[in-house]
Amino acid sequence: MAEPVAAPGLAEAERVELTVGAVAPGGHCVARVDGQVVFVRHALPGERVVVEVTEVHRGFVRADAVTVLEASPDRVEAPCPYARPGRCGGCDLQHVAPPAQLEWKAAVVREQLTRLGGLDDEELDRLQVRVEALPGGPLGWRSRVRYAVDAADRAGLLKHRSHEVVPIDRCLIAHPAIQRLPVLPPSGARWPEAEAVETVASSGGDVTVTALAEGVATEVEGPAVVREVAAGREWTLPATAFWQVHPAAADTLVRALLELVDPRPGETAWDLYGGAGLFAAALAGRVGDAGRVTLVEAAAQGVAAARENLRDLPRVEVVAARVETALARRRITGPVDVVVLDPPRTGAGARVVRELVAAGPRAVAYVACDPAAFARDVRTFTGLGWRLAAVRGFDLFPMTQHVELVGLLLPPD
Repeated sequence: MAEPVAAPGLAEAERVELTVGAVAPGGHCVARVDGQVVFVRHALPGERVVVEVTEVHRGFVRADAVTVLEASPDRVEAPCPYARPGRCGGCDLQHVAPPAQLEWKAAVVREQLTRLGGLDDEELDRLQVRVEALPGGPLGWRSRVRYAVDAADRAGLLKHRSHEVVPIDRCLIAHPAIQRLPVLPPSGARWPEAEAVETVASSGGDVTVTALAEGVATEVEGPAVVREVAAGREWTLPATAFWQVHPAAADTLVRALLELVDPRPGETAWDLYGGAGLFAAALAGRVGDAGRVTLVEAAAQGVAAARENLRDLPRVEVVAARVETALARRRITGPVDVVVLDPPRTGAGARVVRELVAAGPRAVAYVACDPAAFARDVRTFTGLGWRLAAVRGFDLFPMTQHVELVGLLLPPD
């Protein structure tokens, strides 16, 4: 985290009364004091609050709403006692009613597509950006929780924008099976050899606790390989490998991308940043024996899991490489009909987008976990003559500021 930079105006720890403005990325709302921009957490648009400044930077400050003087009708009591200023930073929106959380996230997506993606109001009206809730409610959904370990060897969660660990008695958004694990301080558990504790409650019924030191497992309780059920298949993968954390996420994303790109029998498809092969399997089911699917993944765990889970699909090839390398060195080459692009939070980047456009697919489904990165890549696509034909938002992370997007990008008519 960058060191605060002295600036005129508000000072760290200063308290000031203000009226909160529009939502902003990162779980904040924007306010202004004497022209100075203030990013406020734990508030809602339109509220009159007292804030305490937590960071001072050149051109803006960060602050927490510590007293609500005039509350928004969308404000609710946060169910978790740790979702408060100065405590756990994992949940950004517990003080927001669930329907308003969806609109909050949709507003952020629209703002990012305008400011970073270069879309105008007419294009946004055509897209009708909305965020859809998933089944199961806003609590008890997170099937993978990584706890940090403090100097007293206790597991907990981090403060917002901090390495400080907050010891907790339980995490309310964690899957019930994870909440029952004897991991946190009330159980008496201590983790003297670990820097983190990773917990998994898979959709296949497996529950695993892994103690990690410098990224290496030092202790595992439960199966080291877990089962997930999604897209009509059972998947096996290491407990520490990537998988969507919401139980309904995998099926939801598969349905969305298949609806948007509509793969056809005999087509060629690419699944880039393909992980364990969830989307590749779905594509293979549509293109059939006459088609072909190529999955590209760089992480060793993902490559191994994809090869194991897709071994019954002979028309699927798994390429172990970074996407940029696979494209630039012709590990994969066009022509291609359909591309699924599911990059990390930083996005695909202009180089990958240019290579995809050159390959000439008829459609690209872009799965994104960061609206800003998605918007930047959309701008690159549109700069090359493509258009964002549709975008769907999904609340894969209730109570947090995060949102998942599936966009459909099409070449010029």
